[in-house]
Amino acid sequence: MSLLTNASTAHEVGPIYVREQGQLHLLNGAPSLKVTTGKPKSVRLFQKGFTVNLCIEDGDKPSTYRTDHIVFTYTKEGNLRYSPKTLFDVVLAFIADNIQHVDSLIGFPEQIAEKLFTAVEARKKFIDPSTSSMALFTFGKAYGSLVLQSLCLRERVTLASERLKEIQSFRGLKCLDLSSCKLGDDHELLRHLTSESLMSLTTLYLGDNGLSDCGLQKMTAPVRVLRRGLGNLEVLDLSGNPRISSRGMLYVCCFSKLRALNISRTGVMPNCSSIQMIQSKLSLFPAGEPLEEFQHSCCKTDGWAEQVVYQWERLCERQHEKVGCRTVAQRFYGVNKFINLDADGFSNTEQIKDAVRLQFHRKPNQDLPVQSPMNSTIGSSKRSTDRAKEIGCSSPPAKCKRAELSLDDWDVLNCY
Repeated sequence: MSLLTNASTAHEVGPIYVREQGQLHLLNGAPSLKVTTGKPKSVRLFQKGFTVNLCIEDGDKPSTYRTDHIVFTYTKEGNLRYSPKTLFDVVLAFIADNIQHVDSLIGFPEQIAEKLFTAVEARKKFIDPSTSSMALFTFGKAYGSLVLQSLCLRERVTLASERLKEIQSFRGLKCLDLSSCKLGDDHELLRHLTSESLMSLTTLYLGDNGLSDCGLQKMTAPVRVLRRGLGNLEVLDLSGNPRISSRGMLYVCCFSKLRALNISRTGVMPNCSSIQMIQSKLSLFPAGEPLEEFQHSCCKTDGWAEQVVYQWERLCERQHEKVGCRTVAQRFYGVNKFINLDADGFSNTEQIKDAVRLQFHRKPNQDLPVQSPMNSTIGSSKRSTDRAKEIGCSSPPAKCKRAELSLDDWDVLNCY
């Protein structure tokens, strides 16, 4: 008994009661407890103000706790209710956290993919440079134009350069506005326009980018020779590029599906032979009034990644504000005061005297000439026979050989 009355032992074992003559006695020296025979009182399991913090321990980091698997709601009485998330939401969150490790999303329903895209966006995976390009490529490869079908980067020079990898991951774009992005002839984004991922592009704005005939040659080489690239282009804006001349129109004529063309403020003169070539080869005629296609109102960023592009833009603006004070100081002291250079180092401030609006369109009731194979064969044989009779030959002339490629074209093709 003496061992049990020890203070340390009582503290370790707990309170020990002994009943003597109908009364309870505590062995550690407390006063005796009287037994009440009345109605027992209700006992609280927890005191008032008691709160519970529900959390899930992370196996990788034992010191941190995760609460994203718990949904916190309030009842009508104002009490806080804790309920676990569904298994679908838990799995969706896990995939969103590890989207950079997903190989493919091909075959997943679009409804689930859109929810997954929203979850990835909420975790800022598209802003982190280490995961953004890979995540966008995974979504773009599986869902194409649903991720982004129209992209407007007008006058966003910094965004077009800093987010180049992310922009290249978009597939299935139908409208792309790169006006006033100072690309030049050697920009990597200009080369990306000829890739297979942008074969669906129908509207392209390249105004005020310092392009020349050399840039048009590179951009149209896959269409002219390999029959791939921008072959589905319908609207093309090349205005504000003074270094584009009549020679560049030879390359533009490879876009057989064009229905609207803008070459205002370029090196092409209104009365040159290029205008007649555009009319004869593309069946495009000068527009009396400004065309609606070149008002830049129809091209807006549209798709799942719309908010992602806006987030990129805000980040670029914040970075620009940080260096703004330094730029103002350099201009004040004469450093880079009047510099306006393009990406390839030349000035884009060259002005064309008496600039004339040169916009071409296809007439409303005019379609591309389409012939059936039988009619085209009969017509060609008849023309060849008539031509042979005029020359005095008994047999029709041999087929004309295609024009051989120049050395410049071969150099451009070697780049691909």
